[in-house]
Amino acid sequence: MRTTLTIDDEIAVALKDLAHRSGRSFRQVVNDALRKGAHALENPETRPYRLSPTSLGLLRSNINLDKALNLADEREDAAIAMKLELRK
Repeated sequence: MRTTLTIDDEIAVALKDLAHRSGRSFRQVVNDALRKGAHALENPETRPYRLSPTSLGLLRSNINLDKALNLADEREDAAIAMKLELRK
């Protein structure tokens, strides 16, 4: 099937260079690229999310985590209250 496409200059140069280096025609290279791109769009590669744990060090005995968490809650509540005030 014949069609007209407008290809960005840098992509056209890369495709022509690939055609030249591989000894294939420009048409073959473009069709292969479009085929692979269409397949990738229809079947996106999914990789499992991996998280590498790291140590943050030992907990100091003189730090009260409950106090720190309460302070964080108070700050969050104050920020929410301020946002609600601005909406009025």
